[in-house]
Amino acid sequence: MLAREPGQVWGDTSARRGWRDDLLPLLAEPVRAALRCLGEETAGGLEEIRLRVGRPLAVGGREQEYFLTRDGRPTLRPQEAYRVTRADLEATLQLLSRGSLYAVEEQLRQGYVTVAGGHRVGFCGRAVLENGRVTGLVDISSLNFRICREVPGAADPIMPYLVSEGRVLGALILSPPLAGKTTVLRDAVRQLSDGVPRLGLAGVRVCLVDERSELAGCWNGEPQRYVGLRTDVLDGVPKAAGLMMAVRAMSPQVLATDELGGATDAAAVEEALYAGVAVLATAHAASLAEARSRPHLGELIARAAFPRIILLSRRLGPGTTEAVWSGRGESLLSRPLPPGPATPGARRPPGHIPPAPAI
Repeated sequence: MLAREPGQVWGDTSARRGWRDDLLPLLAEPVRAALRCLGEETAGGLEEIRLRVGRPLAVGGREQEYFLTRDGRPTLRPQEAYRVTRADLEATLQLLSRGSLYAVEEQLRQGYVTVAGGHRVGFCGRAVLENGRVTGLVDISSLNFRICREVPGAADPIMPYLVSEGRVLGALILSPPLAGKTTVLRDAVRQLSDGVPRLGLAGVRVCLVDERSELAGCWNGEPQRYVGLRTDVLDGVPKAAGLMMAVRAMSPQVLATDELGGATDAAAVEEALYAGVAVLATAHAASLAEARSRPHLGELIARAAFPRIILLSRRLGPGTTEAVWSGRGESLLSRPLPPGPATPGARRPPGHIPPAPAI
């Protein structure tokens, strides 16, 4: 697959491939046919596609989950839906692995694989354990395709909090699942890399440590998502190791990574800060109190490692800026901000709400 269409320039979204271009070739024919029949507006709001053996083909988006009939009609009646067969799942697995599950064995151990376009496919089945450690996954019975989207403008509401007097402030972006933190982080990286003239920021060097290939969506080493003119991507590397590699080899002005976790991640963030690099990172948490309660993340927050802490929610659609605090915990936002103007599913004034699919 080409990283971009012939003649397409980075930053030009006119020829950007849609999720159907990336994912339909990886799905069994009956599933592919149902999804191909979806209307453009319904398809544009999808966030997940779920295949479970013997159960209805399910999709979700814009805070609604529903089933699909064989001809792609949304329904809430399971008896009307197309039921995924074992043959459908096996065919999809063969397409995902290009005929060799052994080739994706390492990804199966982690429970997911990233495909062209940056989309992630999660697996469920029977875990194979060795000395208490997961060494494989067999008898796979369900798949979840999580659709990755490039949303220019998704980070617009938070950009004034990331730039001060022409320099970038590090930030920790918190959110519960499916509240848009990865999409917002990707767009923030793009804007910082290209420059934000309205805030007096020239483009800066960004190194993106993309452990799960979700942010840049690298395929054969080349980003499938536009992450900025001055952005270098370390793909598939553990965060802690990648952050240190970037500091030592790429002289970034900003380091960005998704989903901080344990002690090694926290230590690597501190090392980057000591080197004078601004760090932009995300973490799972539905509130600042929850983030503070996590052992290593809480220590970073207590030491004011991040000049800005931003909480996202789905209140006004994915990517709602719920709250902003300084590194010392002072509130900087008086009311929630709606998502960036192009964010799918964002709630608009009456008359501008995208309609839910007819069921």
